Amino acid sequence: MAKKKIKNIETKLIHVGGYPDPSTGAIMPPIFQTSTFVQESPGVHKGYEYSRTHNPTRTRLEECLASLENAQECLVTSSGLAASSLIMHALPHKSKILCGDDVYGGTYRLFSKVFHEIHDFTYADTTDLKSFEKLINKQKPALIWLETPTNPMLKISDIKAIAKMAKKVKALVVVDNTFMSPYFQNPLDLGADVVLHSLTKYVNGHSDVVAGAIMMNRSPFYDKIRFLQNAVGPCLAPFDAWLVLRGVKTLALRMEATQKNAMKVAQFLEAHKKVEKVIYPGLKSHPQHSLAKSQASGFGGMITFFLKGGLKESKKFLESVEIFSLAESLGGVESLIEHPAIMTHASIPAENRKKLGIHDNLIRLSVGIEHIDDLIEDLKKALG
Repeated sequence: MAKKKIKNIETKLIHVGGYPDPSTGAIMPPIFQTSTFVQESPGVHKGYEYSRTHNPTRTRLEECLASLENAQECLVTSSGLAASSLIMHALPHKSKILCGDDVYGGTYRLFSKVFHEIHDFTYADTTDLKSFEKLINKQKPALIWLETPTNPMLKISDIKAIAKMAKKVKALVVVDNTFMSPYFQNPLDLGADVVLHSLTKYVNGHSDVVAGAIMMNRSPFYDKIRFLQNAVGPCLAPFDAWLVLRGVKTLALRMEATQKNAMKVAQFLEAHKKVEKVIYPGLKSHPQHSLAKSQASGFGGMITFFLKGGLKESKKFLESVEIFSLAESLGGVESLIEHPAIMTHASIPAENRKKLGIHDNLIRLSVGIEHIDDLIEDLKKALG
């Protein structure tokens, strides 16, 4: 590990957890592809016993990720939903949970179909602070679950204000920071208690790993989650941990490139006659543009827009793109495009989707780092 405390994230990405191997001097850390570790005597070991519990490659990744979110602790998991599940398991039985009404379809499915008999969930618009504060004071929840920006409507919640409200009723605030990545937003610095990431997305950035992470400061709640990870077993394999550690090194470069492209794509779409509406936090037309600027250092690479027409027009458009790949997920170096109502948010009931505005003409883009001229040309042809 670097001896001096590193201040800037660009340097943390390279050096925290990425220090040379002390035994060989190898500049790239090795993969400890092992299930168990030899002990000198019963209970006497070098900090590692079994790879479900701890693994040196995973430790390096956790050190790096904790530093990026300015957290004391991090644990990585086999997926983002595995991380979400651990948080739910760590809460007392029948806890009251306030969750944003516009969240990733997998999160909604997990809460409404798996944990609904274990905890009590209420879904609300977390961008309406007055109404949300009344709800917090009325319900006095154990936990508040935020996505900001939300998926797929890209609504922005005021993390700092909600964290203050939560502390009054002693509720924990969890922020799914997947869309922004630690490069653009640090919820713990704004008062949140827990930050969650699907490492599958921007942190890894190469669409070749499924993984999750929980970052927070040392607390009894963290200790319980760490215990549960070992007891239940959703740990990250050493090779996958190594791939994420490798991918995260370029996070700063990738996030700058994807944001630069996303802004130009959003502006292009907003001016196109076949586009009804564009939602992107970087546009002044976004209702929470000012809030996005105040709590994050960038706007990210996710864009949602509405085509003029319906499902027929949407399918025709989605089948016509060539550089944008029609696929679920996001945050890779390649540009992806998808139809939330049929794909990522199909698990959300149709009436709920309608209330949220997830209509058949809604398209979600994950803008990659290709040349902007090629991306614009691809969209132009498909819209034509």
